[in-house]
Amino acid sequence: MKKFVVIGAGSFGYYVAKALFEAKNEVIAIDRNKERVQAVEPHCTSAIVADMTDAEMLKSFGLEEMDAVIVSTGANIKPSILICFHLQRMGVKRIIAKAEDDDHGQILEQLGASEIIRPGKDMAKRLAMRLTQPNILEFLPLQEDYTIAQIDPPRSFIGQPLKDLDLRKRYEINIIAVKELVPERFLMVPGADFVVKDSDILVIIGRTADIEKIKELK
Repeated sequence: MKKFVVIGAGSFGYYVAKALFEAKNEVIAIDRNKERVQAVEPHCTSAIVADMTDAEMLKSFGLEEMDAVIVSTGANIKPSILICFHLQRMGVKRIIAKAEDDDHGQILEQLGASEIIRPGKDMAKRLAMRLTQPNILEFLPLQEDYTIAQIDPPRSFIGQPLKDLDLRKRYEINIIAVKELVPERFLMVPGADFVVKDSDILVIIGRTADIEKIKELK
């Protein structure tokens, strides 16, 4: 079981805490607003009313022992800046902070945040991907324009063994797994003789531009 602290129980913090708790993790949610704490309390291990911009208050929670601290303190950027500054000085190993915009995110990175979340921007990218690439069911952006995506196989793939498709040479992508629906199973790194079926979902990795080419195939 992993341990997380979510600082800020507004809309984003509430759902992060709830999702982590439902995934069987230990979750402490903290907010200065009593009503928010009461709302999130049924969905976490413990919920606490506290002002986490206070360095001494932060130190009292032993946050250095947590797997991650998620900072989500709302539109006012000053609290998140103070909190990230204090967390970094305390030696918290993983700080995930919600930023209101790119400038805010850069400031938080300079103050020690190891990961920056921009919910509006990230959701906009996901929506754009879904609308422009309808055959991509899910994607995970990686560094340097690489993406892991789940796609329905193009019609030209169906009935073909992977060795004949030669996707690495022709499209510079790799199939790293297949979700078979008939029969239902998950196949990691399918072999060269695996024959693609119309009921399969292909999990592929490659550059975003190359994955877009797959989308255009018939």
